[in-house]
Amino acid sequence: MPSLNDPLTLPCGAVLPNRLLKSAMTEGLANLNDQATPRLSNLYKRWAEGGTGTLVTGNVMVDRRFLERPGNVVIDGNGGEAALQDWAKAGTSANNQLWMQINHPGRQCQRQVSTRPLAPSDVGIDLIGMFGRPQPMTEIDIKQTINRYAKVAASAKVAGFTGVQIHAAHGYLISQFLSPLANTRSDQWGGSLENRARFLLETVAAVREAIGPHLAISVKLNSADFSKGGFSHEDSLQVTQWLSEAGIDLLEISGGTYEKLALMGDETDKASAESSQHREAYFLKYAEGIRKVTNIPLAITGGFRSHAAMQAALDSGALDVIGIGRPLCSQPDIRALLEGQQASLPNWEKELRLGTGWFGPKSSNQKIRTLNFGAATQWYYRQIIDLAEGREPNTHTGLLRVMLKHMALERRMATKRAKLQNKM
Repeated sequence: MPSLNDPLTLPCGAVLPNRLLKSAMTEGLANLNDQATPRLSNLYKRWAEGGTGTLVTGNVMVDRRFLERPGNVVIDGNGGEAALQDWAKAGTSANNQLWMQINHPGRQCQRQVSTRPLAPSDVGIDLIGMFGRPQPMTEIDIKQTINRYAKVAASAKVAGFTGVQIHAAHGYLISQFLSPLANTRSDQWGGSLENRARFLLETVAAVREAIGPHLAISVKLNSADFSKGGFSHEDSLQVTQWLSEAGIDLLEISGGTYEKLALMGDETDKASAESSQHREAYFLKYAEGIRKVTNIPLAITGGFRSHAAMQAALDSGALDVIGIGRPLCSQPDIRALLEGQQASLPNWEKELRLGTGWFGPKSSNQKIRTLNFGAATQWYYRQIIDLAEGREPNTHTGLLRVMLKHMALERRMATKRAKLQNKM
């Protein structure tokens, strides 16, 4: 069985230096023109030199009208090519892989960015008023958006990124197309699983044509949405087989949506684990099922903290790459973990909470749980900003204080960006 330090050769010929992958985390570090900045270069240089073999960026948006949050990098005729090249150079400074994650938020576009986002159908999200009701995409919208993914992938190649990842998980646009709850269309883009997967598969084909055979293409896919009547694990198995036929190089498995927070480790929104190994690796048992239907190299992201659990997961043969995210916000250098000199990465989630009992992250109220997980996410955003600005992360900052400060910062950024966009 491979160790964490062993390289992995992908079908396209790209070589991952080791078995650790920094999974995508939204950074919010773009300027008001939605371009990459020196802060992104600083951040990814620290992560590259910290030993993680493959870095996946936070989602780079394909359409300036629709963002996941203010501060997203967008590639949509808005310039900034030199900054993209600087980002790519910094992020590959340790001869590691750097993949640009490409995304469209669909209905998960914050109201402060757009009150009328595009989505497969007009099914909204009931989540404390954060999102506007979406407008169903026309056939022209769909074709144009697939073309946007391809154009962004081509830009990533020119800039020097070593691969791309298509985000098809966590309730964003492609995930919405896959879900029968979010996609109620009756045309060729909805209904059967084959139709619901059409957007993803045509996007993969367009991206491959844009970047050629030797650059890595990864897809991030939900093992399931964990919503009754939504994208199921059986659906995921079939889509995985189609992705294998489409010739992707690595499949990253995660799960959940904003409404079902399995992606953040919410135990009330995912199947209970049967062992300590599965408790740490949220989606490992789903990977075991996927492994039976495909030989695509697999990565699992969600919950990994200890060297022992990571190595045990590799030993099981269920996956090839370990995805980690939040621990890298407070500890960018993981070389000691790779060498077995550090037993476990930081696990601040155990301490991050707005309150206890009903007011905490295990509340019986889903909206209170969402608020707690959202506040914890904003706490990690602050650690990312510290790293990007050359400081050591301040892990002792109070959660409520960070949440309020970050919300105010995002509102100001959204307001300034909107004013600038209106002048253009």
